[in-house]
Amino acid sequence: MISFSPTEEQQMIMSMVREFASDEMRKVYRESDESGVIPEGLVNTAWQMGLVSGAIPEECGGGGGGRSLITGSLIAEELAWGDLSMAMHILSPALCAYPVLEMGTEAQKRELLALFCGDTFKPAGAALIEPRFSFNPYALSTTARLDGEAYVLNGNKCYVPLAADAELILVYAQEGDRVQGFIVEKGASGLVIGEREKNMGIKALSTYEVSLKDCPVSKDRRLGGQDGCDFGRILNCSRVALSAMAVGVAKAAFEYARDYARERVAFGEPIASRQAIAFMLAEMAIEIDATRLMNWEAAWKLDRNEEATREASLVKSYADDMALMVTDRAVQILGGHGYVREHPVELWLRNGRGFYAFEGMAIV
Repeated sequence: MISFSPTEEQQMIMSMVREFASDEMRKVYRESDESGVIPEGLVNTAWQMGLVSGAIPEECGGGGGGRSLITGSLIAEELAWGDLSMAMHILSPALCAYPVLEMGTEAQKRELLALFCGDTFKPAGAALIEPRFSFNPYALSTTARLDGEAYVLNGNKCYVPLAADAELILVYAQEGDRVQGFIVEKGASGLVIGEREKNMGIKALSTYEVSLKDCPVSKDRRLGGQDGCDFGRILNCSRVALSAMAVGVAKAAFEYARDYARERVAFGEPIASRQAIAFMLAEMAIEIDATRLMNWEAAWKLDRNEEATREASLVKSYADDMALMVTDRAVQILGGHGYVREHPVELWLRNGRGFYAFEGMAIV
């Protein structure tokens, strides 16, 4: 039977991350959104909490706690409640580490996983999204062609987190009729990092366009080696992460709008007592809880190594719509105040709108 109560260990992790989000992230998220810079000290503090390295085996230098997508979803939700840009930044090394952990060869695990178990944050990421209208993660324009002892990558990517500083980028490319991952090191020949993108939301997160022009990658840097990787599972894990983050952003917007409606008095009564506002808040709460339960179901099935493409796809689609609806209604409830930067709901609306485009930008 599915349990709807986190384990004692999960409750401890949630409490720790929630306290960090409240005491650290919420203090600087507006400043970071304005400046485009996330404090290095905050990132290193989060890193030392072991939110990524805790799932890596002890023999590789990690915490040895084992990887759980349900636990990862709980962490992602709490971090995104603090701030989405910071959550994606803090968890970006997992975009490379977790696929290697689950699908890498023994040599890849020994060589690469230790990089993510040090005392300081190690920038890394993944490149999936392509700058074209007809983007389909299962049919990429970026290609990988075997030429002797190396693969040659060609194509263009966008929304690549931390690409300018990343030690490693896991690039997804079309190899025949399958999508495979290729581990590309910083400074590789043919790897061109463009200027930082100017996004509507997640403005504190540095994302870049990346071009691959006859970029050679040795055969031993193909994720999974000769066997390759299960790209479908990687994408499912990413969609679970993103839907959990959507819940976190929506929860932040809902709580702020609810508290504002209780305190804002008009015509002698709090606006929360008006039926139109009360119904909006009720629907927002329902949709948040529904999305969270769908997220847990997909994560639970993936933890059991069951086929969960349907569940992961449904919750990602549902979460995209939910995040936009809830954050937009939060702005509506605040009225004119919702449109000014004195209140954070306009930031959450900008971030919430982006989930439709964030394919492959997070993983748990």
